[in-house]
Parts: sequence; structure tokens; C-alpha cells
Amino acid sequence: MTDVRHVLVLPDRDAAEEVGADLADRFSLAEEPRLVRDALAGEDDAEDAQWLVVVEDPGGRLDTAVLDALAASHDGWLE
Repeated sequence: MTDVRHVLVLPDRDAAEEVGADLADRFSLAEEPRLVRDALAGEDDAEDAQWLVVVEDPGGRLDTAVLDALAASHDGWLE
């Protein structure tokens, strides 16, 4: 199996923090998900920023359908 990095895109920091905490509770992750602010091209306004939840998945064991559904429940998606 190969190591995988999942990136969940969320509309705001609150959603990203909630998803990150939910992932940590649901799965036995080797490391905490990282939250990263992703400003949209050419935008400096914080309102135009998306937040990424980056999850390292050694062995590729996490179900992408579950990750996508979790992101979607917070108006986001899995990249």
C-alpha cells in the first residue's frame, strides 16, 4: 500500500476546525490533521479564503467516500 495525503476544502476556519476535530475523533490518525488557510488568487480579504484540512494517510486506509461526505456536510469537498 502507498501513503496518501487527503485534502478537504472547507469554506471557513470554523468548518475546518470542526472537520479536523471530527477526523481525529473518528479515526486513529498517526498525526493531527493540519489546517491551512488558502486565499483565493488575487484576494487579500479573509472572507475570500478557503480552509484546507490536510490528512496524512499512511497505507491509504481511510475511505475517501467518508471523507468526501464529511466535507460535504460542511459545504466543502475532498480534492
